[in-house]
Amino acid sequence: MASLSAPAAAENNVQHFGDWPWQHWAHVHSRETALVTASGELNWRQLAAQVSELAVGFRQQGVQPGSGVVLKSKNSPQALLAYLALLQCGARLLPLNPQLPDGQTAPVLARLNLDFVLCLETPLPSVPLKVLALRAASGCAHHQWESESLATLTLTSGSSGLPKAAAHSFAAHLACARGVVALMSFTASDCWLLSLPLYHVSGQGIIWRWLLTGATLKVTPELPLAQALAGCSFASLVPTQLWRLLQQEPVPAGLENVLLGGATIAAELTQRAEAAGIRCWCGYGMTEAASTIAAKRTNGRDGVGQLLGEAQLQLAEGEVWLRSPALACGYWQEGELLPLVDEHGWLHTRDAGIWRDGELHLCGRLDNQFFSGGEGIQPEQIERLLLRHPAVSQAWVVPVSDAEFGQRPVALLERDNNTRLDAIAEWAACQLAKFQQPVQWFDLPADLSAGGIKLPRRTLIQWVNREFR
Repeated sequence: MASLSAPAAAENNVQHFGDWPWQHWAHVHSRETALVTASGELNWRQLAAQVSELAVGFRQQGVQPGSGVVLKSKNSPQALLAYLALLQCGARLLPLNPQLPDGQTAPVLARLNLDFVLCLETPLPSVPLKVLALRAASGCAHHQWESESLATLTLTSGSSGLPKAAAHSFAAHLACARGVVALMSFTASDCWLLSLPLYHVSGQGIIWRWLLTGATLKVTPELPLAQALAGCSFASLVPTQLWRLLQQEPVPAGLENVLLGGATIAAELTQRAEAAGIRCWCGYGMTEAASTIAAKRTNGRDGVGQLLGEAQLQLAEGEVWLRSPALACGYWQEGELLPLVDEHGWLHTRDAGIWRDGELHLCGRLDNQFFSGGEGIQPEQIERLLLRHPAVSQAWVVPVSDAEFGQRPVALLERDNNTRLDAIAEWAACQLAKFQQPVQWFDLPADLSAGGIKLPRRTLIQWVNREFR
């Protein structure tokens, strides 16, 4: 099992901090624009001052180094400043999706030794925590910067049970950011739109790339995407967002690079974007790796590119194993860090993959495979085929229970309404083995596809099985 390592990164892409990154940039280029919002701009000096004032306010309310704090909020300038201020207090910070019902979050939060909640969205979680207010105060609350200290807890998708809280250090976040920054040539003169939520690791990835380079971040969630992208040279989008953006005229001026994720990417999408002057990048990432760990400029091939930063990869009987300084320290539970990696430092991802033509190709989740009449079905293989149809923008294949075959495949599509589902089914039939052909085709329900980065496969499975009953 030979391991593969990432290409060496140029030294000038590496930034090491002796202070909080926002304080560092406040000293290095204080008057450069740090943050753009709908109400105006903040330079780095102003941003660092506001973060420090909020940190004093949190300290006065009892937040201490090591305190567990929930930040329940959608994206907003206030949420971003609170995120930075709580980190500056030394808190162990858990950004939480405000759309999740209390019944889902309460069992998870109860295991994470949390002390406080800052809730910028209602309602409050039912777990008994002291409620923080977002208020500035004068004084000093400058906890010492230590890159190896525990910074954040980020919940995994929970596809195999209760979500786990991946615990990342500042160093891990910055290690992940260095890889992406070096590949995509993101510099201090660029602006990245915070288009993905802070409670998701992809949203935090944007924050740490911004902090690493001292660039500009734009936070305007109240604006439609096309307007929000004005003045941004970089953005992280899911394929559906890019499809809709390309249907508008004109494409936002100045948008040069888009990092795509969250779903399988259709070749037609990236071809249309490149024709419009937008460089498209795709990759492979996970919560445990602080976001993106392999990536490339899209080129029409299915691979996800080369490893980034100091990452290493090993293929063990077809399973992707990873080792990287960007990996989480462990899973936080009941005041302890549970092991994330084996005794040699390898994370067993449960992703199936191969190394071909100089890049990693993912074959699907080992956990997603199901069997129909004794035949193994890897749904991602069928989804990639369906995305080749020009009318299909999203494709999902999930199993439905069947008395005779055990399970059968069902397809859910986001499509051009001018093309019928039965026409797509007919197109696919001659390209799939009989056992791979979906027995039923559905339009992807709008209420399931709205608002998320990565649509949980288990949610689709539950929906399909309810429909069949």
